[in-house]
Parts: sequence; structure tokens; C-alpha cells
Amino acid sequence: MPHTRIHAFLPAIRTLNPIRPLTKHDLLTEPFLIDRSGDLDMYYAPHNEYINTKAKIVLIGITPGWQQMQRAFEQAVKSLSLGHSLEQVLEETKIAASFAGSIRRNLAAMLDQCGIPEALGIDCASSLFAKNRPLLHTTSVIKYPVFYKGKNYTGHQPPIQQSPLLSSYAFRTFPEELQHISPPALVIPLGKMVEHVLGQLLDGKKSPEHVVLFGFPHPSGANGHRNKQFQAHKNKLITTVKDWAEHDS
Repeated sequence: MPHTRIHAFLPAIRTLNPIRPLTKHDLLTEPFLIDRSGDLDMYYAPHNEYINTKAKIVLIGITPGWQQMQRAFEQAVKSLSLGHSLEQVLEETKIAASFAGSIRRNLAAMLDQCGIPEALGIDCASSLFAKNRPLLHTTSVIKYPVFYKGKNYTGHQPPIQQSPLLSSYAFRTFPEELQHISPPALVIPLGKMVEHVLGQLLDGKKSPEHVVLFGFPHPSGANGHRNKQFQAHKNKLITTVKDWAEHDS
């Protein structure tokens, strides 16, 4: 399992205070800065190092936000203090930071309606974040947290294709990650920005033989149109899930 970057940041991670909540003053600092391009800052976070190669479902966001970054570091500090192996630390940070909070509830509700539980033979989609976690891999087209003028990068300003920094991760690092996952997984891009990247990868034949669930809205509470978008694509989403399950069985 590749996790080359973690070693470079371990000394800085070990200096973090395990007692109190971590802040931007702790984490958005030079020791964790990976790259800077204009108004874009990319920082390290440990939760996207772990790859579940046997996953059946792959959920893909744009880039980890501040909340995910914070949760990942807090879990990493905790896991290291307990003496867990590096592999355990990376897996535990992945579990702790993946689509936490209301976004997870919105996501699970839509996955339920798409027929994911029936396709996988599980009780409900929310169990993918608990007892059925081995079936799930979560990731982002841009692997590490990116901030535009200090705020979460949303995929719009600047567009991914117009930034050499962002493009290198979306169109080189991300497809390499997908290749570690045994096909055919059901790949679910969350929102139009991620869909666009997946579409370009498929056009350029840089994506392995996974099935992509196009038309799935971003589950963020900030996306006030998600329910309308979901209903508009629901029948197509259900059909794609059924077809994938039949061919994967």
C-alpha cells in the first residue's frame, strides 16, 4: 500500500497537541504546506493515503475540506499516541474523516434510494461507514486539502483545468489511485465538477474498467438543488446500479 508522503510529515504530526481540538493555526502552516500557486494553497492531510483496493463502492469528492483535514489530523495524533502501526493510522484517519456529519446522512439517503443496499446485500448505505466499511473507498480528485484565499476550494475558482497544480493531481495522481482498486467497482462522482473530471479521464482512456454513476448530485447541505437534481436522474441512477450489480455478481 503506497503511503510515501506520510513519512515526511510524521515529525510535524508528532508535535501536535493530542488534548485539545486542532485549529487552522496548528495545521495551515508551513510544516504541512505541500505547494502554493497564486491564491491556492495545498496542505498535507493523512486520510487520503490509505487505498481500499478491494472496495466495491468508490465515492469521489473534489478535495478534502477543512473539517475533513481537522478530523484526519486529530485521529492521526490519537492513533499515533496509542502506538498503532502506520498502516493502522492511515486506515483509521480515513474512516474518521470521510464525509462526516450531515453530508454523510444526505449521501446515505440517496445511496439507499439508488438501490445500493440491494446491490451489495447489506441493510443500508449508512453501514458502509461502519460495519460494511470494507466495501467502501472514499477519495477526491485532488488528493490533498486545497484552499483558495484561505477558504475551501470548491472546484470553480480557478477551474481545475486552468491550474497546473490542480490538474497534475486530478489527471495524473487520481487515475493512478483508481488503478489500485480491483474493477469493476461502482465509482460515484459527487457533483458536476467531479463528473467533468471523470468524463475527461474516460475520453482519454485514463480510467480503468470501473462503472461510473453519472448524475449523482453533491450531497452537501450547501447544495440546495440536490433533491431536485437527484429526482431528475433517479431512474437512470437506479438502472446503472442494477446493471452494475448484475454484471459484478
